[in-house]
Amino acid sequence: MSLLSYETSQTMLGLLEVDALRSQNVYLGESLGRVLFEDVVAKYNDPEFPTAAMDGYAILHEDLENGRIEIVGYNPAGSDEKRTLKSGECIKTFTGSMMPHGADTLIPIENVTVEDGAIIINELVPLAHAVRPIGEGYSAGDVLIKKGTKIGFAEIGVMAALGHVMVKVAQKPRVAVVSTGSEILDLGVFSDNPAQIRSSNNYTLAALFEQAGAEVVQLGTVGDDKNLIMQTLQNALSSADIVVSTGGVSVGDYDFVKDVIPRLGAEVVYKGVAIKPGKHILVAQKEKKFFVALPGFAYSSTVTAILYVLPLLAKMLGRESAYKMVASKLNEDFKKRSKLTEFTACNVTVEDNEYFVDFKDKKVGSSAILTNMLDNSALMVTGEEDGDLPQGTLVSVILLENF
Repeated sequence: MSLLSYETSQTMLGLLEVDALRSQNVYLGESLGRVLFEDVVAKYNDPEFPTAAMDGYAILHEDLENGRIEIVGYNPAGSDEKRTLKSGECIKTFTGSMMPHGADTLIPIENVTVEDGAIIINELVPLAHAVRPIGEGYSAGDVLIKKGTKIGFAEIGVMAALGHVMVKVAQKPRVAVVSTGSEILDLGVFSDNPAQIRSSNNYTLAALFEQAGAEVVQLGTVGDDKNLIMQTLQNALSSADIVVSTGGVSVGDYDFVKDVIPRLGAEVVYKGVAIKPGKHILVAQKEKKFFVALPGFAYSSTVTAILYVLPLLAKMLGRESAYKMVASKLNEDFKKRSKLTEFTACNVTVEDNEYFVDFKDKKVGSSAILTNMLDNSALMVTGEEDGDLPQGTLVSVILLENF
């Protein structure tokens, strides 16, 4: 069987057309984890006026040489101070307060002594000390948060400061997930047959897709029955943007998924990619909806879901990329196991802004070892042309945090 190269498969995936981006308005407090549908633009400067950065006394800097300045008032945070300072006067001003008109410097409380209604200067400060200038944070018209950003705590804080009650976000794509195979037992189902195994793929992938911003329809497990698989996938397609299955894509007698999908009227984009794990992956499209059929082994299905489902989700959400890839340096020798493009679970550390890779506690074996992805693991990418790599080699690594 002729296999596409990994690079070609990713190029083809990137060229697939998805349905037009859809949006909805949600309350700011419910926007955590959602994807912005439009740029967040500042409508005014921050601050809009010179502001005190600490508690102290607003003064004219030239008055410091007098050594003594009369206190003429108080300016708590939030007050609309109308007075204009004259030479020889100061106003006690608190953190966050608008600087009084005419003042150009704030001298901290600890730099003075209060005596008979005046401050005695004990320690000088430079011009404009402790004064936040207009636009220090941002200026009117600045794009503060770009469209396609996944909303976190900082984004919510900035939008709250701008007064956003509602936020326009990308509507969540719907992904239906199903595991196939008569050997699979769903959660809560029990059997005396020791040959059966507990289903994990559909739960792993559902969590992965939700983390990436999708709404997931969990379809559980389906046995090796061609008609039942066809009916399940057909029903799933009617309500989902992407249907993801695991198992049934290899060359075995009971691998029905690869045969069923074309019969549902979907056009196979490709079947088989020169990657390890997951070379039997199938991607198909029916109008603006997609089937992605993944292998059955847990590690294999998870890796291929990251590589082939997350990019589709990113495109549907208007995001520039599905994950972050960084250049990292091998901290130990690496033995390549095949002539395919390999995705190897690894550990990543950062030292002096440089990424390093090692394989401590990562087991070498089949594509079923999902525990290799625990403990904030990453995926090291080695190409078809790569062989064994010595310590110190620069490699590409897909980071698995914060999809």
